[in-house]
Amino acid sequence: MTTELLDRGCQRGRGAGVRDYISPSRLALWLKCPLAFRLQYVEGFRSPSSPAAFVGKMVHAALEAFYRHRQLGLALDACDLAIRLGQGWDAATIEEGVKFASKDDEAAYRRQAVGLVTAYLAKLADDEPRPLAVEVSLEAPLIDPRSGEDLGIPLVGIIDLVLTGGPGLTIVDFKTAARGGAMAEIVHELQLTSYAYLLRHAADQAEAGLEIRQIIKTKTPQVQTHRFGRRSEAHFRRLFAVVRAYLDDLDQGRFVFRPGLACGMCEFRNRQCREWKG
Repeated sequence: MTTELLDRGCQRGRGAGVRDYISPSRLALWLKCPLAFRLQYVEGFRSPSSPAAFVGKMVHAALEAFYRHRQLGLALDACDLAIRLGQGWDAATIEEGVKFASKDDEAAYRRQAVGLVTAYLAKLADDEPRPLAVEVSLEAPLIDPRSGEDLGIPLVGIIDLVLTGGPGLTIVDFKTAARGGAMAEIVHELQLTSYAYLLRHAADQAEAGLEIRQIIKTKTPQVQTHRFGRRSEAHFRRLFAVVRAYLDDLDQGRFVFRPGLACGMCEFRNRQCREWKG
């Protein structure tokens, strides 16, 4: 497999319709609440990023820059990334529409972003191999592994990092979080299985394993790496079962209200959701 195979990627615009492709993020929102899915992806409602979500995006952007340079054999240190964060901060706040409570509040979030990136680099293993792919967009036809049926819609996803070395390819996903601790694999199963499906299609080989590298927003930032094994036949069967249920809802135009704990963080809860009449 060559780097070019992964880097060819795919291009999907924000305006793409719900029948154009499936992605892990679309599946995740539909599973959380089909009504929220309809409001975002069918009716086009958008809300500005929260400050916390914005910090996560800026950390991702900084790590992307770090690994793209590393891919070319070039080194960026924490100071380089802090400068890059500062240079891109104002434009990114405008693009994301993020609102801070005050200038002091914004400065605190900015320091937090720098601190999280610095903590990640400090924890990074010296012998980590040069990445094969960074922030790579992949697309694959959804062909049921049991029946061989082509579902007629592609799966699309963006993998943060693909590493070589050891037993084979490792898929890495970055996440920022308010707290750490043990991670339940099933919470992230669909995302991980989707990434494995995409990588297998692009690379024509199975992944050796998957990692979620979690950067924790504690007073002193921490980094935790959660490792998961190669995806099994059962993982892919469950993924396709969810995909088929999702497509059935699209075909029926069925987007039910699904209240639960996630409502407390939903961007639609105060207006569009309350106005829904079923």
